[in-house]
Amino acid sequence: MAYLHNIFDNPFARKALAQVDIPNYITDNLKFDIRPYQTEAFKRHIYVATEDFEEKPKKPVHLLYNMATGSGKTLIMAGLMLYLFEKGCRNFLFFVNSNNIINKTKDNFLNPQAGKYLFSNKIVVGGKEVLIKEVANFEEADNENINIKFTTIQQLHIDLNNTKENSITYEDFESRKMILIADEAHHLSSGTKKNGELFGSWEGTVMKLLQQNFDNLLLEFTATLDYDSRKITEKYKDKVIYKYDLSQFRIDKYSKEINLIRSLYEERERIIQALILNLYRQELAAEHNINLKPVILFKAKRTIKESGENKERFHHLIDDFSAEMVDKIQKTSTVSVVQKAFAFFESKRLSFSEIAKRIKSNFREEYCISANNDKEAELNQIRLNTLEDENNPIRAVFAVQKLNEGWDVLNLFDIVRLYEGRDGKAGKPGKTTISEAQLVGRGARYFPFALEEGQDKYTRKFDDDTANDLKTLEELYYHTKEDSRYISELKQALVDTGIYEDEDNLETRQLTLKLDFKKTDFYKTGKVVYNKKVEKSYDNVRSFADFGVAKRNFSYTLSSGIGKMSGMFTKEEENGNAGKILQKDISVSDIPGHIIRYGLTQNPFYCFDNLERYFPNVKSLSNFIVSNDYLGGLEITFNGTKTRLEDITSFDYLMAVQGLLQSIEIEIKSNLTEYKGSDYFTEYIHSVFKDKEIKVYKGSERADGQFDVVSEPKWYVYNANYGTSEEKEFVKMFARRFEHLDKKFKNIYLIRNEREVKIIDKSGRAFEPDFILFCKQKKGKELTYQVFIEPKGNHLVAHDKWKEEFLKEIREEQKTIKIDTDKYLITGVPFYNNANENEFKTKLEALLNE
Repeated sequence: MAYLHNIFDNPFARKALAQVDIPNYITDNLKFDIRPYQTEAFKRHIYVATEDFEEKPKKPVHLLYNMATGSGKTLIMAGLMLYLFEKGCRNFLFFVNSNNIINKTKDNFLNPQAGKYLFSNKIVVGGKEVLIKEVANFEEADNENINIKFTTIQQLHIDLNNTKENSITYEDFESRKMILIADEAHHLSSGTKKNGELFGSWEGTVMKLLQQNFDNLLLEFTATLDYDSRKITEKYKDKVIYKYDLSQFRIDKYSKEINLIRSLYEERERIIQALILNLYRQELAAEHNINLKPVILFKAKRTIKESGENKERFHHLIDDFSAEMVDKIQKTSTVSVVQKAFAFFESKRLSFSEIAKRIKSNFREEYCISANNDKEAELNQIRLNTLEDENNPIRAVFAVQKLNEGWDVLNLFDIVRLYEGRDGKAGKPGKTTISEAQLVGRGARYFPFALEEGQDKYTRKFDDDTANDLKTLEELYYHTKEDSRYISELKQALVDTGIYEDEDNLETRQLTLKLDFKKTDFYKTGKVVYNKKVEKSYDNVRSFADFGVAKRNFSYTLSSGIGKMSGMFTKEEENGNAGKILQKDISVSDIPGHIIRYGLTQNPFYCFDNLERYFPNVKSLSNFIVSNDYLGGLEITFNGTKTRLEDITSFDYLMAVQGLLQSIEIEIKSNLTEYKGSDYFTEYIHSVFKDKEIKVYKGSERADGQFDVVSEPKWYVYNANYGTSEEKEFVKMFARRFEHLDKKFKNIYLIRNEREVKIIDKSGRAFEPDFILFCKQKKGKELTYQVFIEPKGNHLVAHDKWKEEFLKEIREEQKTIKIDTDKYLITGVPFYNNANENEFKTKLEALLNE
């Protein structure tokens, strides 16, 4: 059955979607960077809202975003709010089925001090500041800001169907255009499931509310949609605008990988093993300057009482924790990652006594929290939803069911199942097992980190580097007692959610260099050219201009009583003399020095330690103030009436100076980088490119080694190409064009770069091009070309635009390096894309003909 989102499978619709631009007032006003799939979500909404097509939803519009846990649905809500506000919408009603989620969402939308606050510090749309206002009812709403009422679906149902003083009614919405936002929306189909009987149901309440105004809009968000239900499918087939499920989320590397640690240990030893792995992650992260406080969840089966007893036993265990307990695990555990942990501890000279001491310190009673009944969940919700924050000390969470939905946590790395048994039947997962799989899905959210500038900190980095210890920071461990039937059912439940691929679906492939290639002189003595990341020096910064500051004056408007009056019920406005606004440029050097000094003290960015670091040639604070290279060379444009411009007060000067300083800070920070790429250096080909193992999914695009194209040609140095479809299309194109290159070049070798070579741009960002092409001229200068090549699918082009800009810089630089007796020209080409293959081919051949 076709869904609304299937229209975007059409190549013509994809092409049209590629032309859709996301307005700056969305990207500029969101605190977090937008990921490629979130860009897709915004573009789809804009396309549906602005284009006419046969499947276009009828008004009042009802859409559903079926997006994975952890994919940032609330960020999409925030961006859509900004889009809809700019289109004239002012009233938003947010509802969900849990008070805990309500409180968390309020923090995300309303609290600028919260770590997960979604908006920029100042929201500006159409040149005007916009506030996010919580309202109890829409009588309090205004027409200048975003007005949101937060409620549960239960309370909304009660308020609308049992009218009382100050509560909202259906009539309140008849004259107001309303944006309805439903989170965890799979709870809103109870009526549909009951043979379509909506009367008296939560679902009926929402649908009646939607119908109150022709221009209303209902946006539903859920990670869980029952596509196996014919009734649900029928309801949502024309409403699902985007399906980005856990399976795709995981394939795109935005989640942790899931590992089941199954042992014959009893509960006590399973806990100790998890504690040892927790410390291993903490110490491993610290060694690589990653600020990580890993958290463990201890899961009870059914009752709050049971969970409380688990917590009590845990505290006794921590009180008695000893080196002997650690020693027992070291001697008896056969789990490979546990043995890897002990090898790490030994390399750091951490004794069993020291390990026990650190675990006792990390898991003191005050660092453990319970999240079971509603009362506890609400009291502890701040700590539960800020587990990643540096000032949040919680290390262990004890729970039964309350965290299966609406819980956002990135630094959960271990879930310990403190019970045994199963409730599955006929090999199918039971209700308890399904809820466990849902919990694992929440814990699988990726903890962001980057090891170098420019590396994407939100995606897994070590899928193909299984020997790297840091892979442990990209994995969630689910600890359970060995029970093959239960494990089978849990795996099935995880596969059904889309977050887990059974290890049986992974294949190890050998990527080997061809023997003929290893015999060549190029392999034995040839070299590859690249660079590395180095700290950036600011010694050459001698003025604001070196940071891109002072391209235009900072503008400050003086307060005045200018205004006009209009009739309440007429369009006429008075034409009185409102006063003409004039402008006056005043040099900072003409503003009293004590005002400038005071303004500097109010902004921490201008402490002298910072000034010395970024402006090492500034001799003193006085020099920074008076020098024409710095503040003394700037002007402020004052706007105001003739009277105000003639009487600028000290307070006016201070406000203008503070605005100027803040503007300079923003400009400097936007141009500031801590690292840069070094000069190029060389390494032997045989030292960099070697045989290796990689893992691929059975039946996936990558599993096809493209042997029919790459096995025979001497120009392709590896035995296979386990790349993406776009990479395979590039290799096929190269094979077709080889004979043209062969006429002019010798020593033609195309090397797939399996994360061996990184190049660093001027901002310190790391880039690993997919291919490196080498070829040497047969005549003339006998120049050897080293060309960086990156095939890229359409959906990633915008996200990786900086990489294409970097390739352009390399190409324009035309860096020539003398290596032994050869000369190398280091260059790059624009992204290869199958849809633009002819354009790429022309540019590559033009480059090699220069």
